[in-house]
Amino acid sequence: MTSRCISVEALESTGFAYTLSLINGKYKMTILYTLSEFGVVRFNEMRRYIGNVSFKTLSATLKELERDGLVHREEYPQVPPKVEYSLTPRGKSLMPILDGMCQWGEDNRT
Repeated sequence: MTSRCISVEALESTGFAYTLSLINGKYKMTILYTLSEFGVVRFNEMRRYIGNVSFKTLSATLKELERDGLVHREEYPQVPPKVEYSLTPRGKSLMPILDGMCQWGEDNRT
């Protein structure tokens, strides 16, 4: 058996750290959950669902999720502008992890 020493381990290079980097943030998991439950969601619908989130924060968070390939943004060229968000296949593949977290919370809530 090989002996491991914590001083030489590198948590940032693990799959755990990578996954956490994608979902870490105040609203990311809420956005992913919303898209999982409701499918295609418009920006203002998302704001109403989440509640107390600023336009700037929600916009920046959605851009990060889009950049990471978890969320698809569809913009329709019309007046007024229409933008819809949905999960990508990569985003959908993350949902069992979030579902497991939800289940753990239900099982351990006091």
